[in-house]
Amino acid sequence: MTEHANLSRRGLLRAGAVVAGGAVAGAAIGAAPAHAEPGAELHGGPVVRPRALKAGDVVRIVAPARPADARLVRGIAILESLGLVVEVADHVYESYGYLAGRDADRLADLNAAFRDPQVRCVFAARGGYGTQRIVDGLDVQAIRHDPKIFMGFSDLTSLHGKLWRAARLVSFYGPLATWTDSRTGPESIEAMRKALMTTDPIVVTRDPAEPSSAVNITGNATGIASGPLMGGNLTMVETGVGTGDFPSLDGAIFLFEDTGEAPYSYDRMLTQLRRIGALKKIAGVAIGQFDAASGAAGEWTAAEAVTDRLADLGVPVLGGLHIGHGKGQVTVPLGARATIDTNAGTLTVESGVC
Repeated sequence: MTEHANLSRRGLLRAGAVVAGGAVAGAAIGAAPAHAEPGAELHGGPVVRPRALKAGDVVRIVAPARPADARLVRGIAILESLGLVVEVADHVYESYGYLAGRDADRLADLNAAFRDPQVRCVFAARGGYGTQRIVDGLDVQAIRHDPKIFMGFSDLTSLHGKLWRAARLVSFYGPLATWTDSRTGPESIEAMRKALMTTDPIVVTRDPAEPSSAVNITGNATGIASGPLMGGNLTMVETGVGTGDFPSLDGAIFLFEDTGEAPYSYDRMLTQLRRIGALKKIAGVAIGQFDAASGAAGEWTAAEAVTDRLADLGVPVLGGLHIGHGKGQVTVPLGARATIDTNAGTLTVESGVC
């Protein structure tokens, strides 16, 4: 999660989390006719890729969670430098407690962006907390009618999951519009451009300097696994269990990252997913950044705790990827087919746009 993670996340998320193991079976995707009721899931069917952005396309910035701050100016400038036309939703700068306005206002901004035929990309301003409060009100019919790019990460994980379950829409896990050059420099800008504006495959290479790179499990005879890329922020994935935004991980490459979590927290969250059976049929695991994951002296590191929890699953696990809250964050499409190769140290993802 993003800033103020340790202050707000556990109390806010745990209070509303539904962790009934029996609900996980309902997370599997099944068939829905074209006239499905609003909010109904799409069962099977083709993966939906939005059209790639091109110069002149409209990007609408929304704030489903925390309000934007002064960093948004830089984010807008970057998007405009790519030839895109940037609009800012009405309540992006509003403040209601720790949220960008009241739930009804944030949801109205979000749905207005997805309903507007001129808007080709909906771009989240900031994470923190708040998306779970409004995600169930998403206008699913509008998204199915006019699929468009959605970009965001961290707290926005719940929205990524909802877009997949309700519309089979590929969405993009990458930097927020409140941009910080010291964390997301030129390489992050280029990775975003490539993911949103070209149909080239995306290759993310393991960085030995990343703490999560210590997690490297061959898992099978080849150390290679393929499947749709699913997941996001581990806290948000785990607290989404039993809700309409928890995706089936069967046959998937499970991607996770987090920030401000102690090693035992990674253990606890992965243990929860194991106990409900969510990891029984995964194809492999891709691990992003363990940002600010400090533990007590003499105890396991986050990488050691994660290795202990995943080593016996019998699937390839690749860590050290620049995905998440750390420096050099890249953009990857969730829902697109991905392959991890633990020997080459690469995550390769098919284009998420068409």
